[in-house]
Amino acid sequence: MPSTSYLTAVLVIVFTITLALRALPFAVLRTLRGSAMARQLSVWMPVGILAILAVSALHGTITQDPNALLYALVSVAVTIGLHLAFGRRTILSVGLGTTVYVILLNAL
Repeated sequence: MPSTSYLTAVLVIVFTITLALRALPFAVLRTLRGSAMARQLSVWMPVGILAILAVSALHGTITQDPNALLYALVSVAVTIGLHLAFGRRTILSVGLGTTVYVILLNAL
C-alpha cells in the first residue's frame, strides 16, 4: 500500500495537470477572440459535433429497422424546429428531439 504522502503527491500532480489543461483553451481563446477563424469555429463546430453524434448514434438503429429512418427524420425536424423556436437552446432541443425519437421508436 502506497504511503499517504505518495498518494497526496500524485493527487496534487493530477489536479495541477487537469486544471492546466482545462484552463489552457480559455487562455488561448482570449488571444484569438477577434480572429475570424475562431468566430467560424464557434458557429460550425457545435453543428458538426451534433451531426457526427447523430449519424453514429442512429446508424445501428436505422440499419436494423426500416421505419427508424422515418422516425429519425421526424425527430430531426422536431429538434430543428424546437432549436429555432426556443432561442437556440441546444440542451432543450436535443433533449426533446431525442425523447420524440425514443417514443416513436418504442411506441410505433
